[in-house]
Amino acid sequence: MGLESLIIFLLIGAVAGWLAGILVKGGGMGLVGNIVVGIVGAFIAGSILPIVGVSIGGGIIGSIIHAMIGAIILLLVVRAIKRA
Repeated sequence: MGLESLIIFLLIGAVAGWLAGILVKGGGMGLVGNIVVGIVGAFIAGSILPIVGVSIGGGIIGSIIHAMIGAIILLLVVRAIKRA
């Protein structure tokens, strides 16, 4: 993975985590927190969405939406665990 790919990877994670944080929690979690949530969310969505039969288009926007869906799932699960 080149430097350019790494920067795009981190940028997509940051944007997806930030958007998910706004939708679920009401605010962001800082740059590092957003990147981690976005990257983990991308892996979660990559595991769950194909099983359900959902396919999101390619490109950067598709990647952000894909990672954001997974990040929202992650934040909702974390919120449910914290409440229990």
